[in-house]
Amino acid sequence: MSDQTDHYVPGAPGSEPPALDEPTEPRAPLPPKADQTGPDVRTATGALANKDQAVNAQQGEWLTTSVGARLRDTDHSLKAGPRGPTLLQDHHLREKITHFDHERIPERVVHARGYGVHGVFTAYGNADPVTCADFLQKGRETPVFTRFSTVLGSRGSADTVRDTRGFATKFYTDEGNFDLVANNIPVFFIQDGIKFPDVIHAGKPHPDREIPQAQSAHDTFWDFVSLHTEAQHHTIWNMSDRGIPRSYRMMEGFGVHTFRLVNAAGETSLAKFHWKPKLGVHALVWEEAQMLGGFDPDFHRRDLADAIEAGAFPEWELGIQVFPDTPEQMFEGIDLLDPTKLVPEELAEVQPIGLLHLNRNPSNYFAETEQIAFHVGNLVRGIDVTDDPLLQTRLFSYIDTQLTRLGGPNFNQIPINRPHAPVNDMFRDGFHQDADHRGVAPYRPNSLDGGCPFHAGVDDKAFVEFPVPLPAGPKTREQAASFDDHYSQARLFWRSMSPVEQEHIIAAYSFELGKCYEQVIKQRQLQCLANIDATLCEKVAEQLGLPVPEPTEPLTEPDPSPALSMVGGTWPPDGRMVGIVVAPGSPLEDVGAVRSAVFEAGMVPLIIAPTGGVLADGTPGQRSYTTARSVELDALLVANGTDAHAADPHVVLLVQETFRHGKAIGVWGDGPSSLAAAGVDGSAPGVVTGDSALDVLAEVSTLMGGHRVWERHLPR
Repeated sequence: MSDQTDHYVPGAPGSEPPALDEPTEPRAPLPPKADQTGPDVRTATGALANKDQAVNAQQGEWLTTSVGARLRDTDHSLKAGPRGPTLLQDHHLREKITHFDHERIPERVVHARGYGVHGVFTAYGNADPVTCADFLQKGRETPVFTRFSTVLGSRGSADTVRDTRGFATKFYTDEGNFDLVANNIPVFFIQDGIKFPDVIHAGKPHPDREIPQAQSAHDTFWDFVSLHTEAQHHTIWNMSDRGIPRSYRMMEGFGVHTFRLVNAAGETSLAKFHWKPKLGVHALVWEEAQMLGGFDPDFHRRDLADAIEAGAFPEWELGIQVFPDTPEQMFEGIDLLDPTKLVPEELAEVQPIGLLHLNRNPSNYFAETEQIAFHVGNLVRGIDVTDDPLLQTRLFSYIDTQLTRLGGPNFNQIPINRPHAPVNDMFRDGFHQDADHRGVAPYRPNSLDGGCPFHAGVDDKAFVEFPVPLPAGPKTREQAASFDDHYSQARLFWRSMSPVEQEHIIAAYSFELGKCYEQVIKQRQLQCLANIDATLCEKVAEQLGLPVPEPTEPLTEPDPSPALSMVGGTWPPDGRMVGIVVAPGSPLEDVGAVRSAVFEAGMVPLIIAPTGGVLADGTPGQRSYTTARSVELDALLVANGTDAHAADPHVVLLVQETFRHGKAIGVWGDGPSSLAAAGVDGSAPGVVTGDSALDVLAEVSTLMGGHRVWERHLPR
């Protein structure tokens, strides 16, 4: 948490509170809120132009045209008399409407819905043995912008759908931009990039109705993955709790592919990138995800923005798994070029090499989050690609898609995409050319511009593709035999799950397949599940009312990988939301002490009172009984003095949902009456009762370190 002297609940829309009446006195634009910022003010060629970011914002106190002419009126079009027709000569009307007509650009085909934030990456310096990447030198701080996203839905879809999440980070290094375009699942649906249109077309809404939006619970998705069985490993991850994360702040990230690292001596290693959240990996339960789709479809972006505004800055360690760069590019029998395979951490530990610290919200969503353009080919010296056939296609596709989305080839000149390194690329003209190029010779070799720009050598820190020997052989459309195993790692994932996680996977498959219309698709997917695990297949088949097929592939017996499970461990409480139910009879000194203690612990308290407004001591009430629901809370406290309101149906529902969703509940004084009214056993796991408000809070805080009280969810 940041050092805050004045505790407040985040979410205010502006940097100053509004006046009741419409302001009429001219004044300059308000500054951004303390948690907001834009990209560095750089020229189109990477030079730092001005450290005052306000030069990129709107200027002056007067409304103007786009070229600065002050306007007297923008509420009425120019007419031939008060009741006459609008005149074509109204240049302000035409400019205003024309710009509005073109405010939207094509959304991303995938990862359309997302939220981005600024931050800084600090290197530990221990990556030197494997890479000469300059930004990984010890103590080096690199500005970053990270965008989290869902894959399938449109920009207007909900945050909490079951889906893969994107975790893309742009490092503005001194040697050019490096983009680590990751997901929250370490493997992908397909092995070869030529299948990417197929899997996305299958996952998107049915083309005739454009439904269902932002989910995979429909026939075309399951038709594809049950036939294209290399997708089964990614699919079981998606059916796990990883598919419905609690927060972007509590989500792992994986580079998916194997990259080639090159050190200062020219030696190479193969590596996979990992992001490990400091807050641990945490998920919603399915009912919460469904409820949030209606109550707060912006839940994930709100959670991230509010946490940063409250000073609960999320952090991840960047780690690498390192493997020998052998001609076979295999490790412990696992093909490192197959993006549907992972390497268990028990076989190759994840070595931390730096810390990502996200600390600033954008000041304009469109200019930053929507216009940022990632590209897996944005590489820096010391990091190179491999022959992974999915990665090879992505190297082409990312640039190609920006040409349409961002209106031409100069998208890297948009401020959020501008590098922090000098640019002399000899590219000229095109849509949205913002640079004012000089010289007469945008070609090489030349003498008219004195030979500039010159080629850089190795000693000048040039990026050099490592000269990997190419395999000899004919042109062919096939793949290595090592890619043909589609089930063993899906079985590894299943066997690595805790009992409660396995129950959630069974429920997810049952729900998703239950939404399919065609019985043969359900039967075909059950056959795939039989090749993963007999118990998984049997329980899903029971829910679908279908026979259990026999496996058609031999079942392997992999050793479970504890690192794949989300359950276990203790994590910091930063940015957690704690609801405090109060009533007119609640002792305000207790409520105030608990509220302050929650703030001091780095969490955010939400006072839940019978009505809106403020309490008698001036404490603000953020929620009323009718507007509070458990889905936005991580724990619930019920204060002394609420006995008269214990049977209020809204309080009863709040307590029941909190208990059902596996969250800690604390009550003191006569608070236990609310438990009785809700039918909750006061001695159940994760329910804390006592006489001291602060003692109850202390126990609840300890329980929150485990994310949920999973004992309530164990299968019976």
